[in-house]
Amino acid sequence: MNIFATFEGRVRAAVQGLIRSGQLPEGLDLARVVVEPPRDASHGDLATNAALVLAKEAKTNPKALGETLAAALRADPDVVEAQVAGPGFINLRLAPGTFHAVVRAALAEGEAYGRGTMASGASPAGRVNIEYVSANPTGPMHVGHGRGAVFGDALANLLVAAGRDVTREYYINDAGAQVDVLARSAFLRYREALGEPVGPVPEGLYPGDYLVPVGQALAEAHGRALLDQPETEWLPLVRAFAIDAMMDLIRADLERLGIHHDVFFSEATLKEAVPVLLAELRGKGLVYEGRLPPPKGQLPEDWEDREQTLFRTVEFGDDVDRPLLKSDGSFTYFASDIAYHRDKIARGATDLIDVLGADHGGYVKRMQAAVKAVSDGHATLDVKLCQLVRLLRAGEPVKMSKRAGEFITLREVVDEVGRDAIRFMMLYRKNDATLDFDLAKVVEQSKENPVFYVQYAHARCVSVFRQAAQAMPGEDLSRNGLLAEADLALLTDPGEIEIMRLVAQYPRVIEAAAGAHEPHRVAFYLYELASSLHGLWNKGKDLPQLRFINPDDRNSTRARLALVEALRGVVAFGLAVLGVTAPDEMR
Repeated sequence: MNIFATFEGRVRAAVQGLIRSGQLPEGLDLARVVVEPPRDASHGDLATNAALVLAKEAKTNPKALGETLAAALRADPDVVEAQVAGPGFINLRLAPGTFHAVVRAALAEGEAYGRGTMASGASPAGRVNIEYVSANPTGPMHVGHGRGAVFGDALANLLVAAGRDVTREYYINDAGAQVDVLARSAFLRYREALGEPVGPVPEGLYPGDYLVPVGQALAEAHGRALLDQPETEWLPLVRAFAIDAMMDLIRADLERLGIHHDVFFSEATLKEAVPVLLAELRGKGLVYEGRLPPPKGQLPEDWEDREQTLFRTVEFGDDVDRPLLKSDGSFTYFASDIAYHRDKIARGATDLIDVLGADHGGYVKRMQAAVKAVSDGHATLDVKLCQLVRLLRAGEPVKMSKRAGEFITLREVVDEVGRDAIRFMMLYRKNDATLDFDLAKVVEQSKENPVFYVQYAHARCVSVFRQAAQAMPGEDLSRNGLLAEADLALLTDPGEIEIMRLVAQYPRVIEAAAGAHEPHRVAFYLYELASSLHGLWNKGKDLPQLRFINPDDRNSTRARLALVEALRGVVAFGLAVLGVTAPDEMR
C-alpha cells in the first residue's frame, strides 16, 4: 500500500473532474503532478504541486487553481483538511483511518510492503545493468573500492525492491599495460619462491606481500621451468595465472561484504568487437578524420596536433569529439568502452549504470553520448561517481598497510569493524561526497553511530515481543493473529502517529530512492524511523500509559504491538536493501 501513489491518483482524478465540469481546459499534462510529504510535518500529511505545475497551461493563477482543487479534494472521505500554502502547494491532512490501514497493510504484506512500486523506466520490459567495483585485477581491494562496491550492490538491491530486472556486472580490466606489470611482479615472487636472489622490489613493479602466495603457487605448478623461458613465452602464462589469482582474491574480499556479481566480463574478450564497432560507426557516418582543438589552458605534454580518427560525440551531447585510435594505430580505451557498453545493450539492457571513482568525472558525457549513439537512443547511461574515503581512527589518519604496500586493504577493515558497519556507513553519506570513515566511531554503541542506532531499533522491537510473550502467555501476537485485529484508533499519542506516518512513507522512499539511484535515502529514512521508536520508548519511561506492554490494558497493548511489528518489519526490510543484518539482540 502506497498512500502517496493512491492520493496522486485521487489528485489527478480531481483535476479530471474539474476538466469535465468545464472549470479547467482539456488536454492538461498531468505527468508532473506529484504527491509527497510536506517539508514541514506540521503542515499536514501530504502535499501536492498540482496547482503549481498546471496553472500556466490552464492559463490561471496557481493560488486560485489551488483553492479550486483543494475544494474538490475536501470531498474525499479520507481528507480531513486541504489547505493552499505558499505559491500554490496544497497540503492535505488525512483521516486517522488512512494510517491505520497502512499499519495493517505493513503487517499483512510483510516483505512485499513497499516493493515493486516503480515503473521500469525507459522501457517497461527493459533490464538494468549495474557495473560496479571493476577494480584492476592487480591486487587486493582497498577501502575506496569498498565504497563503490557497497554503493553498487545496495543500488542493485534497491532497484530489485522497486520491481526492476537487474544484472550485477564486474568489468575485468585484463587487457592493459597494468596486467603486464602484474605478471612481471608475480614472476619476481616466483623467482623468490625458488630461492633466487631478487633483492628489493624494483620501482615500477607491485611491492605488496599479497603476491608472495602467487609466486609460491607458480613455483609449485611449474617448478623451475619458467626460468629457462624468454619473457615472450612466460609473460602470457604468468599474466593469466596472476589475473586468476587476483580475481579469486577480489571475489573473496567481496564475499566478506556479502557482494556477488552475476557477470564477470573480460576486457580481453573485446579484441574482435572493437574493429566491428568502428566499422559500424563508420557505416552510420559517425566517424571522420580530423583535428581536435588544443585543450583550454596549459597544453599537456602528450598532446599532439595531428589528424585523428574521431567519433562525432558532440552530436549526442558531448563537449568535444573523441579519438578512437592512438597515434600508434591501436584503439583508445574509449573505443573499448563503447564496444563494452554496446555488448551490454546487445544482451538486453536498456538502463545502464556505471559506478566509478571520482577521478572518472571526465568520462561521463562521452560515454552517455556513446550509449545514445550505439543504441539509437533506446538505452540510457547513468554514471554514479563515488568520492574518496578518508580512513581514520579516533580522528587520526590510519597508517598504510604492510600487506598491500601502499594502502589499507578492505579485508583488514572488514575484519576489524565488520560487514554491517562498513555497509551502513558507506551508505550513510551521498556517494558524491567525501566520506570520513572512523574505525573507532563505527563500533560505538551510541546514537551518534547510525548503524548501531538503527540495528538497536530492530533488536528493541524483538525484545518488546519477548517481554510481551512473558506478560501475556498464550496470546497469538503474530502478524496475522491478534495484531491484525488490533484497535489502532487507540494510538493517539503524537509519537505513535509519527511512527505511523513514517511507516506510510516507506514505499515512497523505496520508489524515490530507486528512481534517483540514491540508496543513501534509505539509510537516512531508517535512522529517522529508529529515532521515532527510541523516542516513544523513552517517553514510556516517564508516562506508564504509553508503555508498549500493559497486561491490564490488552487492547492498547495489542495496538502498540501492531505498531511495533509494522516498524520492525520496515526496519528489517530496509536494512536488507542496504545489505545490513537486522539483529534480534545487540551484543
